[in-house]
Amino acid sequence: MPKNTSVAAHLRRLLDLLASGAPAEDFGTVATDARRGGVDGDDLAEIEQATQAALRVRGALRQHQRREAELTALFDTAGDLAALRDLDAVLRSIVRRARMLLGTDTAYLTLPDEEAGDTFMRVTDGSVSELFQNLRLQLGEGLGGLVAQTARPYATPDYRTDERFHHTHSIDAGVLDEGLVAILGVPLLLGSGSGGKVIGALFAADRTPRTFSPDEVALLCSLANHAAIAIDTAKAMTDARVALAELAEANAVIRERSAAMQRAEESHDRLSDLVLRGGDVADVAAAVADLLEGDVTVFDAGGWPLTPTAHGAGGAGGSATAGTGGTEDPKGFVGTDGTDATDDAAALVRAAEESRATAHAVVHDGRWVCAVLAGQEMLGSLVLSGRPDLDGPDRRLFERSSVVTSLLLLLRRSVAEAENRVRGDLITDLLTAPDRDPAGLVARGRNLGIDLNRPHLVLVASTDADVRDRLAGAAVQYLFGGDGVSAEHAGTVMLVPDSGATPGDAAGAAAEQLTHLVGAPVTVAGAGPAAGPRALADAHAEAARCLQALTVLGRRGAGGSAGELGFLGVLLGEDHDVEGFVRATLGPLLEYDDRRGTQLVRTLGAYFGCGGSLTRAKEELHVHINTVVQRLDRVQALLGPDWNSPENALELQLALRLRLLSRG
Repeated sequence: MPKNTSVAAHLRRLLDLLASGAPAEDFGTVATDARRGGVDGDDLAEIEQATQAALRVRGALRQHQRREAELTALFDTAGDLAALRDLDAVLRSIVRRARMLLGTDTAYLTLPDEEAGDTFMRVTDGSVSELFQNLRLQLGEGLGGLVAQTARPYATPDYRTDERFHHTHSIDAGVLDEGLVAILGVPLLLGSGSGGKVIGALFAADRTPRTFSPDEVALLCSLANHAAIAIDTAKAMTDARVALAELAEANAVIRERSAAMQRAEESHDRLSDLVLRGGDVADVAAAVADLLEGDVTVFDAGGWPLTPTAHGAGGAGGSATAGTGGTEDPKGFVGTDGTDATDDAAALVRAAEESRATAHAVVHDGRWVCAVLAGQEMLGSLVLSGRPDLDGPDRRLFERSSVVTSLLLLLRRSVAEAENRVRGDLITDLLTAPDRDPAGLVARGRNLGIDLNRPHLVLVASTDADVRDRLAGAAVQYLFGGDGVSAEHAGTVMLVPDSGATPGDAAGAAAEQLTHLVGAPVTVAGAGPAAGPRALADAHAEAARCLQALTVLGRRGAGGSAGELGFLGVLLGEDHDVEGFVRATLGPLLEYDDRRGTQLVRTLGAYFGCGGSLTRAKEELHVHINTVVQRLDRVQALLGPDWNSPENALELQLALRLRLLSRG
C-alpha cells in the first residue's frame, strides 16, 4: 500500500469511530496500528494529531448530547409543572430525572417539618434502606443540614471521611445502611440573592467514590429550582383552594345573614301590622309559628296555656293555625310523657324563670321557652317546639316575638281588668238584689257579653286574710283568655267561668290553679249550672254554704260541690235532692235487691235499728243468725270494707230513714 493511501485509511478509521460513538480507548489504537504498519515520521505525527482532534470532537459531541438530554429533561420538568396536578408525582419525576441525568445510584429530596423543627425525606429514588428513607436531619447536621443552613450546594466524594460536615449517629447509620459514599446536595430556593428562602434540598448520591463536576452541580441546581417552583406552585394552589373555600363559606354566611335580616324585617312588618290591626295573642302565636316553621303556644305565668298550639309549616301540626280564644287540656301543651299536668306546668314556670334570669330563650325538654315580661313581672311564656336547631337569627326573632306578646298581654289584661270592674258591678247587683230588675240585669249582662239567661256555673273562692288581696287578681288571671267573669263579694271572690264541667270538677281545677297563682291555699266551692238572675243568686248562696262546709270539714285548699258532700250536701243544697242522696248512698243495695229478690236494705235497717246486735236483728227478721251474717257480708262486698265506719254508718242510717219517709 502506498504511504499516502495508508495514512488516508487511518484517518477514515478515525471518522468511522466518531460516527459510531466508539469509546475513547478505541481512538488510541489507530495510531498504534499505524506505527505497527510502518507509518512513521511526519505521517505518524499527522495521524496522532488527527487522533487528538477526533477525541476533542468526540468530547464536544458527547457534551452536546448531555446538554441536549439535560435540556430535554428540564423542558419535560417544565411541562410537568405547567400541567401540575399532583405535587408528589412532579417531585418523584424530578428526583428520578436527577438520578438518570447524573447517572447516580440514588437521588432524594428533603423538606422541612416546621412543627418538628427538622427536615425529613419527602421523595427517594433508588433507595433500598428503610432506615435511610425515614431519616430526619436537624438544621446544620450532615451534608443536607449544612445545605439547608447555608443555602449553598455541597458535594463530597466520600461522605464517611469528610470532616466538613457535622456527623451524628443517626445520620451516619442511615448513610451506612444505604451504602452511600459520594453525595451531592443543592438547596431548593425561592427567590434569589440574600432574600432567597430555602424550602428543601435535592440530592444525588453514589455508592462508590465520585467527584461531581461543576456541570453536574449546575444541572442538579436547575432541577432543584424546578422542584422549588413545583412546591411553591402547589402551596399557592392549596392556599387558593383554601381561600376559595373560605370565600364560599363567607358567601354562605352572608347569604344566610341576608336571609335572616330579610326574615327579621318580614317578621317585624308582619307583627307590627298584626298589632296595628288589633290582633290577639293567638294571632301572634300563629305568625311566629309560620315564620319559624314550628309549633308555638302562649302560656300564662302559672304554666297554663292561654292559646291553643299554633302549627307552622315545619311543625307537628302541618299548616299554621291558631284558635281565637279559650284553652285546651294542659296535657295537650306540656305533658307529652303522661306526667301530671301540674308537674309539667311547674317545670315550664321554672324554665320561664331561667329565661328571665338569662334574658334569653332557653331549651327545656326539647322545646324553646322565652319569658314574656312586663318589666320584671312575669306575664307568661312563649314556647316553641319542633325547632331543636334554632340558630342565632331565628332565636333572636323568637325572643323579639315575646316582646310583642307582652305588649298584647298587657293590653289584654288592662282591657280585661276594666271590663271585669264593670262586670263586677253587675255581679254585685245580681247577688244583692236579683229580683229588683231582672230584665235590666239581663240587658246589662248582654251589653257586657254575658248572657245571664244561659246556664252558668258559679264558683266561690276564699283564702287566708293576709293574702286575700291577691285573690281578686288571681281570679282575673285564671279567667284570662275566656269569657268568664269574677267579682269580690263579702270577703270572697265569685267566679262565673266559661266552662261546661261539673261544679265539683270546675271547683277542683280552680282551687288548684288559684292556689298556685296566689301562693297560698285557696278553697273553692261550686254550684249550678243556673240560668237567670234569681237562679244564679241562689247558686251563689249554695256555693257559699258549701264553701263554709268545706272549711269546717278541714278541706282547706280543696274544691268541691254540695253533691260531693253526702248528707251535708242535702242539707246545704238549695233543692234538697233527697232521692238523689238515697240513690247515691243505697244504690248498689237497692239494685241487688231488685235483681235477686233479696232483702239487703231491710236487713241493714234492722241491723242499725237493733244497735248493731246480730242476735236482736235475726229475731226481728225471723231468720237464722248465719243468714244475717251472710247478708251483711254481701253489703260489705257491695259498699266496701269501711261501710260500717262512723261517718259512712251515719250516712247509711240517714238514707234509710229518708227512704222510709219518702215512701210514706
